[in-house]
Amino acid sequence: MPAPDAATWRAIAADLSRVTGSPFPGSRAEPTGGGSINRAFRLDGGERRFFVKLNSAWRLEMFEAELAGLMELAATKAVRVPAPICCGSDALHSWIVLEHLELGNGTDGLAALGAQLALMHRSTAANFGWSRDNTIGSTPQHNEWCSDWIVFLRERRIGFQLLLAQRNAYRGRLQSSGEKLLAELDAFFAGYRPEASLLHGDLWGGNAAVLAGGEPAIFDPAVYFGDREAELAMTELFGGFPQAFYRGYGDAWPLDPGYRVRKQLYNLYHLLNHLNLFGSSYLAPAQAAIDGLLGEIRG
Repeated sequence: MPAPDAATWRAIAADLSRVTGSPFPGSRAEPTGGGSINRAFRLDGGERRFFVKLNSAWRLEMFEAELAGLMELAATKAVRVPAPICCGSDALHSWIVLEHLELGNGTDGLAALGAQLALMHRSTAANFGWSRDNTIGSTPQHNEWCSDWIVFLRERRIGFQLLLAQRNAYRGRLQSSGEKLLAELDAFFAGYRPEASLLHGDLWGGNAAVLAGGEPAIFDPAVYFGDREAELAMTELFGGFPQAFYRGYGDAWPLDPGYRVRKQLYNLYHLLNHLNLFGSSYLAPAQAAIDGLLGEIRG
């Protein structure tokens, strides 16, 4: 992706002026953290400051889905998210402009996030999925509505990632054992019927923070309606959140005992996605997760 030039920043300023109804003056953009797939900038203009993510022009749909996802999360009034401002593109770049959040230090404020997340999960839909597809990282995430959670999980989540892995030359035992697991998914849901809860969808530690005033916030979503356990599972995958976060969630909405096993199933989706995005260092963890889950079925 080429570096943004003055024309791109003028286009973004014009977009901001149109959406906010207030002229955005000559601005200064400084690279900042917060982007791995995208390039991230702090954009200053007069007394206003925004957070901007840039990618190639053909990635506009990814940003449109992110903007819609943030609006969906914000509508619950349960958890703080950066207010989405606008997104657009020119010949070379696409962008999304968000409220700039001033981040604080430490993780103490994440204790309150548990109860807030439980409240957000009380927002439910009649079916599983979402009104549009989006991305998990840079991988397509298919969200066609489905009345059956196990079918949704098999076809639109784990099965889709296994198909991508096959295309990426990860075949052999990963595929054969993965197919066995897909055929046995019902075994993990005996006596458990999940609701279709509104999920952030990509909630690891890097997508949550405490603001300067102590309030927790979440960002970079991959929104859909699914089993709330899938959300909690991912919070445990890459380092986890403070124990106070889990206590707060459990006090607000206790988890089913079967979560202990199902969280491994839900995190397999993310391990396979990392395999497809970042390569073979994730092959052994993904295979171990499949083997462990098959072992649970066999007893």
